[in-house]
Amino acid sequence: MSETRLLAIDLGASGGRAMLGRLSSGRGGQMITVEEAHRFDHGPIALPHDAGQTYHWDAVRLWDEVTTGIRKAAHAYGAPASIGVDTWGVDYGLIDASGRLLENPVAHRDARTAGMMARAFQRVGKEEIFRRTGLQFMDINTLYQLMAAVDQRSRILEAADRMLMMPDLFHYWLSGSKAVEYTDASTSQMMGAQSRAWDRELMAQAGVPDRFLPELVEAGTQVGTVRPALADELGLPGGVAVVCPGTHDTASAVVATPAEGDDWAFLSAGTWCLLGAEVARPYLSAEVLDAGFSNEGGVRGTTRLLRNITGLWLVQECRRYWRAQGKEYTWPELARLAADAPPFLAVIDPDDPVFAQPTRMPNAIAEYCGRTGQRKPETPGEFVRVAMEGIALTVRRRWDQLQRILGRELRVLHMVGGGTQNELLCQLVADALGRPVLTGPTEATALGNALMQGVGLGALDYADVRGVVRRSIHLKEYRPSPSGAWDDALTRLPA
Repeated sequence: MSETRLLAIDLGASGGRAMLGRLSSGRGGQMITVEEAHRFDHGPIALPHDAGQTYHWDAVRLWDEVTTGIRKAAHAYGAPASIGVDTWGVDYGLIDASGRLLENPVAHRDARTAGMMARAFQRVGKEEIFRRTGLQFMDINTLYQLMAAVDQRSRILEAADRMLMMPDLFHYWLSGSKAVEYTDASTSQMMGAQSRAWDRELMAQAGVPDRFLPELVEAGTQVGTVRPALADELGLPGGVAVVCPGTHDTASAVVATPAEGDDWAFLSAGTWCLLGAEVARPYLSAEVLDAGFSNEGGVRGTTRLLRNITGLWLVQECRRYWRAQGKEYTWPELARLAADAPPFLAVIDPDDPVFAQPTRMPNAIAEYCGRTGQRKPETPGEFVRVAMEGIALTVRRRWDQLQRILGRELRVLHMVGGGTQNELLCQLVADALGRPVLTGPTEATALGNALMQGVGLGALDYADVRGVVRRSIHLKEYRPSPSGAWDDALTRLPA
């Protein structure tokens, strides 16, 4: 039986992994499996300076983890035919004319972008920016990060020869390619939603330079091969291809969503939750703008009409705080404690700005509840329950808005990603929606990454990608437990 080995490097905002995909042929058609070669935790690091502090990604450490993952995979499974990297969106690295990284990339949760959106609205207009880009307004978007860098008179910008989005920075280090793949670039708010090209006029109006913008390529493009000296160092043969997947992690996750028909939505659940639908064109109406939805680039000319929702970030930060206090909780333990806690003790909006930056999260949740006249959680189980119910309620609100925008009913939610391992969250989402939730694959992003590499190598037809996923995984279904309590709780969620 023939087999194509495809190495997916999947970097999230709180952890990364190297996953070896094995694409093979069987009686029922092609199938794929993924095996973990390497996994690690990471996060933004605050570096102090005279004006305060700045949160950075440790790119050098991340590169070391990427190469460690490649070396481990090659040793355990043999050399892959190709390698591809996906990451979170909006963040970027700047390199000079010699290809040297000018500084560790600034993390999107840094506070430097405060006030930049308002300034952009003054210069261009909110409605005009949305008409051109179709993107959800978040002050973490690349446009506002660059405006902040200009405002701080950063000399880094003056020295920059290329701006590479985070996944493309790793592709550059792997192969020398200075191209940027479309799906991740589309999160920048500097792309034309309809033209699928850089909107240089918008950038000029916003006061952002464009001379360092790179070439755009589509998912499935082979951008080069692993540098010969690097291949020797990593134990790879010559000619291992570097193929762009959908480099934005949600784009890859949607590729691997095992859906059929057009009555479904997806929820990619992790640090962030991304709820949306795959559509054939951008939706640019005032209703979409008012609802805060985003038209992000998908693979093969599609658009991901979605809304970002703060996800398990709240629980991750609670756990990190408790660990610092000497109280270590496993994820299953927190889920059990939350399941035993009383429902709807308080209702919080996980997207409230008070939860956006690294903080003492239990204190932030308690203060929010006190400020809104609600009972404050007291135990770890109560904090986690309040956080997860807030996520589920926000998913319900965005689900209702998405149906109105599309003008049709959605009957099933496909939930993918690491958040599907949290069975309580999956059940809470099903209960909040009153719709069945199908979960899997857990490693949707890595699967989608590997599958698009297979498409790029000609080993797989894109039309059969979701069929490959359905043949390869087991879906778990969560049936809703009808309760009017969710409708009541929704009325308590701030508008």
